[in-house]
Amino acid sequence: MEMPGFAESALRTTGSFLCRAEPFASKRGSTRRGASPNVVTMKERSRTLLLGWLSAALAGAAAPALAMVLLVDAQAPAPLVSVAGPILAVALMGLGMIAAASAGRQWIGVILAVLAGVGLIQLARALGMPPLQHPFSAVLAIVIASISFAARGALFSRAAPKNAWVIALSVVSGEAAMLFTASVLPATLPTWLLALLPAQWASAAIQTALTGTGARAASSALLALGGTAATTMLVAWLWPRRWPYLLMFTAWLSLSALVWHQGSPTPPTELASAATPAEPRR
Repeated sequence: MEMPGFAESALRTTGSFLCRAEPFASKRGSTRRGASPNVVTMKERSRTLLLGWLSAALAGAAAPALAMVLLVDAQAPAPLVSVAGPILAVALMGLGMIAAASAGRQWIGVILAVLAGVGLIQLARALGMPPLQHPFSAVLAIVIASISFAARGALFSRAAPKNAWVIALSVVSGEAAMLFTASVLPATLPTWLLALLPAQWASAAIQTALTGTGARAASSALLALGGTAATTMLVAWLWPRRWPYLLMFTAWLSLSALVWHQGSPTPPTELASAATPAEPRR
């Protein structure tokens, strides 16, 4: 039986509307059912950011400042001078790397790390540390180290966005533990192992600027920090390609060999004795 033209047209229109309305209704239903997971995702994202920024503040500002305050001795400020380099290196790494990993922006980590380094130097000066031997070298070391550490944090944010700050915190904790061991027990860790640590490179460069010793070690450390920063930014720029990791690994080993070949900075024990005013001979 043939339908009139208007009836057939009406039937087609109704069927088309129902076909469109059904996915729309199911989509609405799925949106309502999926509302909770979306909210949970936003909450998890906010919680991750909060934990990342808290970790950056603690590792890069609060803990180094507290360490300086606890090490201050009005009668003998030499211990603060001898460990100021490692403390500042950990601060730059903690704030620069974790902040960049949390924010996903390298420039944020660089700015915060530089501000933390300058602020901690001012705090150390207020606590009795002698004037800097080479202010320009100190600023240069802080800037280059901040760029290098923030570049690694930005790479973590691209490679593992969900756990970037956790990876950064783990790296900072491991290198900080080695720097602490090397400062307290200088003969415990071998020189070649310390030469592999970017935190040790920053510590050597900053310590050189603070005390005026170990110029050759500082130049190689600055070169190593700058080289790793460049290769890390290249890897982040080429992500998700994996082959640049081989380039970064090769550059890291080569620059570590350069630092190890040039030698390490003056041990903390010698720095302490050098910074202590000599008693006049009778």
